[in-house]
Amino acid sequence: MSRILVPLGFLLLMVLFWLMLDRIDEGKYNPRDIPTEFIGKPAPAINVPDLYDPTRMVQTADMKGQVWLFNVWGTWCPECWREHEYLLELSKTVPIIGLNWRDQADESRAMLARLGNPFKQIGFDPQSNVAMDWGVYGAPETFLVDAEGVIRAKHAGAMTPDVWEQKFRTYFEQGQGKP
Repeated sequence: MSRILVPLGFLLLMVLFWLMLDRIDEGKYNPRDIPTEFIGKPAPAINVPDLYDPTRMVQTADMKGQVWLFNVWGTWCPECWREHEYLLELSKTVPIIGLNWRDQADESRAMLARLGNPFKQIGFDPQSNVAMDWGVYGAPETFLVDAEGVIRAKHAGAMTPDVWEQKFRTYFEQGQGKP
């Protein structure tokens, strides 16, 4: 009996592993995309210095009445570099607030000078004060906040056209503007 159960158990594990890899390949499964308790709840307050002008504060209140994306990024994050070009494209029609997280201000400004700046505003959060309030555990992470200030969607990982279509686009079609 155990002669059959061990190989059968191994075969079952291999099939499950193959199915998981197949879903990852098709973009249907993201092991980093952990469910968040913030969906459907008011967005935590943002009140941090601006990356370019530390005397100016970036605040959630600045976006009141708008549907917007909140993107957490850092120069140390390879996925952030990969998503940057798509964020530039999105920013033509979608307001994006950036949160530069656990980073050096001069390196961040240099990256944006070289690649372009997709952000309407950029908060600087080297100590993770705002990131912790939003439940951020890695970068990049992108949240969608509706016109009432409620978080409607979240994605952990790089923003891509597929992610945009699957998780975010519909909210902008229902809200303000149609990117």
